[in-house]
Amino acid sequence: MSALQHIISALHQNRRELSTPYYVPGLWADYETTAAQAVNPFDFYAARLQSLVDAEPLPLVRGSGNGSWTQHAIIYNLFPRVTSAYDHAHDDALSIEPSPDGWRDTGTLLKCIALLPYIQQLGVNTVHLLPVTAVGQDGKKGTLGSPYGIRNPYELDHKLAEPVLGLDADTLFAGFVEAAHRLGMRVVMEFVLRTASKDGDWIGEHPEWFYWIRENVPDRKPGDDDPGAYGNPVFPAGDLAVVKDKVNRGEFVDLPAPPQTYRDMFTAPPRADQVHMENGRWIGVLDDGTRVRVPGAFADWPPDDNQPPWTDVTYLRMYDHADFNYIAYNTLRMYDERFAKPEHAVNDLWDTIVGVIPHYQERFGIDGVMIDMGHALPMPLKQRVVDTARQINPDFAFWDENFLIEHKSVDEGYNAVLGYMVFDLHVPDKFREFLGRMAHERLALPFFATAESHNTPRAFSRPQPLAYVHYALIFGVVLPGIPFIHSGFELMEEKPINTGLGFTDEMIDQNPAETLPLFSGWAFNWTRPDNLLGSVRYALQIRKKYASLLIDPDPATLVLGYSDNPHFIVLARQNAEQTIAIVANSSMETAEEGKAFLPVCECGLSPIWGNDSVQRGAGVVTIDAHLGNGHVLVFEGDSSFPKLHK
Repeated sequence: MSALQHIISALHQNRRELSTPYYVPGLWADYETTAAQAVNPFDFYAARLQSLVDAEPLPLVRGSGNGSWTQHAIIYNLFPRVTSAYDHAHDDALSIEPSPDGWRDTGTLLKCIALLPYIQQLGVNTVHLLPVTAVGQDGKKGTLGSPYGIRNPYELDHKLAEPVLGLDADTLFAGFVEAAHRLGMRVVMEFVLRTASKDGDWIGEHPEWFYWIRENVPDRKPGDDDPGAYGNPVFPAGDLAVVKDKVNRGEFVDLPAPPQTYRDMFTAPPRADQVHMENGRWIGVLDDGTRVRVPGAFADWPPDDNQPPWTDVTYLRMYDHADFNYIAYNTLRMYDERFAKPEHAVNDLWDTIVGVIPHYQERFGIDGVMIDMGHALPMPLKQRVVDTARQINPDFAFWDENFLIEHKSVDEGYNAVLGYMVFDLHVPDKFREFLGRMAHERLALPFFATAESHNTPRAFSRPQPLAYVHYALIFGVVLPGIPFIHSGFELMEEKPINTGLGFTDEMIDQNPAETLPLFSGWAFNWTRPDNLLGSVRYALQIRKKYASLLIDPDPATLVLGYSDNPHFIVLARQNAEQTIAIVANSSMETAEEGKAFLPVCECGLSPIWGNDSVQRGAGVVTIDAHLGNGHVLVFEGDSSFPKLHK
């Protein structure tokens, strides 16, 4: 019996009438209706899953091997705990605990399975999951804790299961991957292999894999620089200058150590039989009676970062060397050469880390992983991780949570990087620089073509939001990156998942950590009358129709035009068979008009996004454009191609 059939059987066996109504958004049922519908959840989910079992399986996106299918991916970024959350009782409260009938309001894997047809019909062929592993509680943020505070990377979050079914999260996740594959969608998980939650299972089993400080050392308070409190070590100005100079030159020899007062906070690890859980926190007792604790983590670079320690995670102790028994830049990422030697590697920890991804490959058949903080893994360990996974599946994909787009990521085995379009798209001058780079340089590997991620402001929170999201959507499909739909984008969500990157102090104050969906219960507005579903589907149709052109990173396929209006962005994607021309008003504040000029072949251009006139000159196409705030025109060449229907 397949996992899906097993889940269907459990739904039928446990079926009963509920004591309270259970509603689902109409979009979960028919992809069009926004109004909620009252259902019996046993019947609703059984029917949804049965339709997946009965349907003819669709092919998965393919490449030439070694994870190269990534280049053809169209991604939906799914955060199960939030994406499938809903106030099912319609009592204006998103319950954290299961209902009396045993159903959850917070997102679950069963509900995510039911959502897969909705995701697939958008035009998506790959689902990228934010972490779904067990979540730590010591120092947790919000009501649920961060999915990046991983208690055990080999264990799925039990809160992603529906208690009423009596099925564990493993069974439901197996059903999720099976269903995605039947719908022709690959599944990519996200892992953090550099940190663990402060109450992580490994701490009690292997305290030597972690750093320890005296229990009576206080944590540094936000905005404080007390060198006697634990936090990012405070370097003297002279040492700090040397650190930055050496790192900038790639010289990782005799890097300055933190001050002695900071190093003295750290102790040797206690023995496993000296470690116990006390009020939800691991406490160790050394042979001399000293009580010790696991410290929080902090940003690995720069060394003078002023943020307080991360309260819910700690760093793994990758190397064992008496002179480097502390957490700092030179033991976390910019490894000192005296420290990072094979003879100092904590080999049993490395072996356990290497086994994480194969566990999910062999147990569930996942297709790839995003490595969070992969830049901080020792290079030999990272290479083992990649090689081991590809021995199991030669076409397994690796994605890098890296803002740079460099050959270094290719050399490390990655197929894609996050990149920096997510930060530059809303800044016209920076975005023009990025376009110029793509027009003159073949990028080393694909980047995520998106206006938002779970760490950035939402696209719909920008000025002139409706114009901006369409502006972002078009550039997300016409550039040689990977279209990336962050869950909630299509629903016009404004609330950021997390305030990690690109936020002002004012924006952070407006979104305190305890209110953020990354840490606490939250549901999207699934029944909002207006949404972007039609626009997303249509944009991804364009991507699919012109896929061979639009995924091509060859600079020759991206032709930059010019305009008599400095606010206009003018470009074409063109090869011997196809042409797409784009004219965009980068100003979100003002409507603009002017002429746009493109030195492309004299083919006919017909509007497929927006509507305006086109004139042909001697080797130059002239477009008279009257564009509202942030509006975009897209034209296709050669009228012999079939028209798209919006």
